[in-house]
Amino acid sequence: MAQSGAGVSRVEWLKRWWPALAWALVISGFSTGVFTAENTSRIIVPLLHWFFPYAAKATLFKIHFFIRKCAHFTEYFVLSLLVLRGIRAGRPGTRFAWALLVVAIVACYASLDELHQRFVPGRTAAVGDVLIDTSGGAAAQLVAALVMVLGHLRDRRKLAASAEPSGGEG
Repeated sequence: MAQSGAGVSRVEWLKRWWPALAWALVISGFSTGVFTAENTSRIIVPLLHWFFPYAAKATLFKIHFFIRKCAHFTEYFVLSLLVLRGIRAGRPGTRFAWALLVVAIVACYASLDELHQRFVPGRTAAVGDVLIDTSGGAAAQLVAALVMVLGHLRDRRKLAASAEPSGGEG
């Protein structure tokens, strides 16, 4: 089996990275003309109107805008976790350098995605979207770190509890 420079087989590398690569392709799909604000409003705004029949049309379009921005945040939150998975490569724990690298990768991909949108009819490139995307990636790293810390504390508590002598005086 072919080995990469670090001694990891291509199959192992692909096992670690395919989810991040697949999700990056999904994000690229969302950057096409199919997902313009005009197109998504044809589905989302009538759905919002069904939920909020007395809301003003302007309010529904503001909610639609908010939903789209939340989608940016969420897409890159997920991408960030998947890239961290690839970088960790099954190693336990996490490192601050990994989190910084992941956020940098997410920011670069978000920038490329916005650049791509500049050339798609009906789409525009927005620095604000890159900031939202990068914020989603950074938030994911904070959540991952919190999960790691809480898991470590739980493990320490279990270890301490199992080390305590059981029973009373006798």
